[in-house]
Amino acid sequence: MQIIVISSSSEIENEAKIITKLFEAGLETFHLRKHKLSTKKTIELIKQIPIQYHNRIVIHTHHLIARKFNLKGIHHTKKHRQKRIRTFIYTRFIQMRNPDTIITTSYGNIGSMLSPTKNYNYDYAFLSPIFDSLTSKYQGGYTEHSLKSALSKSDKKIIARGGTSIENIEKVNELGFAGMAFYSSIWRKKNPVEEFNKIIEKCQELKIKIE
Repeated sequence: MQIIVISSSSEIENEAKIITKLFEAGLETFHLRKHKLSTKKTIELIKQIPIQYHNRIVIHTHHLIARKFNLKGIHHTKKHRQKRIRTFIYTRFIQMRNPDTIITTSYGNIGSMLSPTKNYNYDYAFLSPIFDSLTSKYQGGYTEHSLKSALSKSDKKIIARGGTSIENIEKVNELGFAGMAFYSSIWRKKNPVEEFNKIIEKCQELKIKIE
């Protein structure tokens, strides 16, 4: 199972240090998702993270930064997918510099997830919300039967997102997801790194192999 951490959407104190410690603890994929952060501030944040960890970062905005820092990948939102020509051009421009750049995306419903995707074979895609939100009124939108059926039909590697926490790791694995993306369950804690370590320990306890 792939374990992914998505950044806090807002700026937090000592953020670069926390992200670095997550990498030191074994995190292989970190999604930098800060839609309100300027290009300049995004670059400043990445520069504070040791260069040996840049190849573990997937960026959601200011995609061309991925070319500058040789990041792990870029994430296409629904808006990016709708601007197909523009997105296609700069994505290829980034991959010319680093052919190993991964491309990921997100789906908010099973129908979109199962629809054919033009231009890209995404390395993986988030599907949400799977569980009730930990911090708001959003509720999980799927039954176990519909998820199992959709995952068995999908030709994409699907990552569970939305309400994911240490408490539902076993359920996500049973449903057949390729991984989990953690957000609120990490950043609402006083010690995000400690919580990440607990997630890893839980996977080991359940004998779930972490990719």
